[in-house]
Amino acid sequence: MAYTKTWANNPNLNKTELKKLKKDGLKIFEDIPRYAKSGFASIPEEDFDLFKWAGLYLQRPKDAGYFMMRVCVPSGILQYDQLVTLAQISRDYGRNVFDITTRQAVQFHWLTIEQIPDIFERLEKVGLSTAGACGDITRNIVGNPLSGIDPNELVDTTDITREVYEFFQRNEDFSNLPRKYKMSINANVYNASNAEIHCLSFTPAKKVIDGNEVLGFHIKVGGGLSSAPYLAQTLNVFIRPEQVKDAAIAVTTIFRDYGYREKRHRARLKFLVADWGVEKFTEKLLELIGPLPEKGEDVHKGWNAGYFYGVHPQKQQGLHYIGFNVPVGRLHADEVFEIARIAKQYGNGEVRLCNSQNLVIPNVPTENVDPLLKEPVFERITVQPKSFIGYSVSCTGIEYCNLALVETKERLRRIAEFLDEQLELDVPVRLHMVGCPNSCGQRQIADIGLQGVKMKTKEKGMIEAFEIYVGGTLLNGGKFNEKLKGKVDAEDLPHVLKQLLLYFKQTKLAGETFFKYVQRVGLEPLQAELDRILDN
Repeated sequence: MAYTKTWANNPNLNKTELKKLKKDGLKIFEDIPRYAKSGFASIPEEDFDLFKWAGLYLQRPKDAGYFMMRVCVPSGILQYDQLVTLAQISRDYGRNVFDITTRQAVQFHWLTIEQIPDIFERLEKVGLSTAGACGDITRNIVGNPLSGIDPNELVDTTDITREVYEFFQRNEDFSNLPRKYKMSINANVYNASNAEIHCLSFTPAKKVIDGNEVLGFHIKVGGGLSSAPYLAQTLNVFIRPEQVKDAAIAVTTIFRDYGYREKRHRARLKFLVADWGVEKFTEKLLELIGPLPEKGEDVHKGWNAGYFYGVHPQKQQGLHYIGFNVPVGRLHADEVFEIARIAKQYGNGEVRLCNSQNLVIPNVPTENVDPLLKEPVFERITVQPKSFIGYSVSCTGIEYCNLALVETKERLRRIAEFLDEQLELDVPVRLHMVGCPNSCGQRQIADIGLQGVKMKTKEKGMIEAFEIYVGGTLLNGGKFNEKLKGKVDAEDLPHVLKQLLLYFKQTKLAGETFFKYVQRVGLEPLQAELDRILDN
């Protein structure tokens, strides 16, 4: 059903909004076959932004003619034929690069416009899509990668997530949002989907209604990172599982019709929620969806940050899921083919992607666990990673991304491996590295967040450098990490982190996590230690 663009006559619309009034972003799917025939040079400059609606960004450098592509994978769940198809695309067109993103999507590089129609056709045959992977639209829906098999989930969210995802797919009623719009649906009691950093999140809850305990969801709205991070706030409503789709439509409608379209940097839902407050937002939601019970009991027991390493029993007796580390989320196509073969040979062919940039192979019978773990591919992609490489997350960085200021992914891999060689800790320390303030690598929620910047020096001129942030978490509603003063030359970063972590090791309590340590001692001792390191 068509809707009215109530904002169309706003005289203060930004340039992007004016372009979207003329041409909906999803229309780019109709143009791509023509551009594929006529070549990269035939694409008008004004259409490049619209490619985002098809999951495509121009790869660095912009004029080289290559695209980065994201493929949506709701809840990170991939069937065997889907994973094989993705591996084939990586091999045939993407120079064997296969990246797992922090939104459980798959990312390719080195694609040309001539290749895109064939890639779309391959994806469509196995039920995959790039629509909405980027752009001012509902992005890939993050969920519990263990949905349906998870002993720690309140309800199975597999079908719920799929229903919501399919509703928004190529839906032109919701393809012109003020900006990108990120959603999560999760019933894992350890907050596997990082609920507090999304525009809209459904989180596990229960409530006694008419004398009966009902399992369902609470709603969080207004989270987001980038240069102005906000933690999502909980609305005073309780949602039954069968109401999730309607609630998602209602919240998205509010964002579409009331979200800010004058300034791009204030166009995210988090700014509307911050200005309105949760009471007004709840009132508007109830106008659209009708009466709802007030919120019930939040059943979260902690936060696992999307990590599932090791062998674990499923809900289904005799079956196991096995969590593996993918160093900084990057695989080679040959590894993906092997993982698909192994998942089919020892399980049911499924592979689940995690927002920690890792993967899970589910549905492995007890007798198949040991032979699976002996497969050679799992020497690098391991169930028992060393502490630092096992908890390192990185964005794409300057290697491919036009927004990045510094190189990240391979740098963080090298740093993590260096730290694993140099020191041992009794707790993991989560390292997140980002190449710019957009925070695709989610540095705000890390124990130690590393944000790339440029720094001018007398000796070297303008160089790559990093700012250090400490003490992030999503436990108990979340807290963003805080910046230590000073910029670190990228070449010195491994040494600086080693010294800072040695100080942590020497002054922490037994079993004390990095977050609890920062909460206990504050920033001053860490700042003083960083100053000492940088002065030497």
